[in-house]
Amino acid sequence: MVKAAQTPTQQALRRFLRSSSGRAGLVIVGLFVLLALLAPLLAPYNPAKDRDLRARLKPPTVEHPMGTDELGRDILIRVWHGARISLRVGVVAVSLALAAGTLLGLVAGFFGGWVDTLISWLIDIMLAFPSILLAIAIVAVIGPGIGNAMLAVGAVQVPVFARLARSMVLSLKEQEFVAAARALGASNPRILLRHVLPNGLSPLIVQATLSIATAILDAAGLGFLGLGAQPPAPEWGVMIARGFQYFSTAPWISLFPGLAIMLAVLGFNLLGDGLRDALDPRAARS
Repeated sequence: MVKAAQTPTQQALRRFLRSSSGRAGLVIVGLFVLLALLAPLLAPYNPAKDRDLRARLKPPTVEHPMGTDELGRDILIRVWHGARISLRVGVVAVSLALAAGTLLGLVAGFFGGWVDTLISWLIDIMLAFPSILLAIAIVAVIGPGIGNAMLAVGAVQVPVFARLARSMVLSLKEQEFVAAARALGASNPRILLRHVLPNGLSPLIVQATLSIATAILDAAGLGFLGLGAQPPAPEWGVMIARGFQYFSTAPWISLFPGLAIMLAVLGFNLLGDGLRDALDPRAARS
């Protein structure tokens, strides 16, 4: 009996499930997402305000598996609720960068000429600065806060997606299916959005997954410097900064949020590697 041919999506899914890094990343990211979604139900406390000064600076115990901070707040609950903030920052910032960067890259690569020169020049200027320093500069201008941190982290990610989208358009715009669409009278926006973009989504999806890890790290850095989320918000970078002064006597205050950042970044990086292997056209021929 002849098996039905698998669709490209089924083939990509099969390659992804064969990737050990992809599976590991999916488990880690899925666990963080699940914890973030269930935090209000399974831990219905206010991690910013609920405190018990009688239990301040307690080391990890059965009652407080990750210990307590200088105000007697449970570190586990705060790290748990902090996942909601960090994941939201990462997803929102990368979504903004993906939309803006892809649009700039599509326009630059498709139309060329002075438009391409101008956009490429702006992108090169932004890439000349380290991302965290550029994010610090943006937040310093517009003011600290979690919303402004999202905008800053998203802004510094725009050049990455713009260059990727531009290179994708340059390799696709001379293909026969684009010429056929133009011959049938399709407008430039329709060609870009209906023909060019769908055929170049794979690298953008992979880059978006990897960029979420970078965005979480940058947001934690801004929080550590007091430019992102503000106390008493249970953001991981803020928690590390608050616990730093007690590090010699209560290292768990900073240790566990740092481990959460490490695991989240590791999970998205592994997931991105698995998606890259699954969506790589060369893997389909192997």
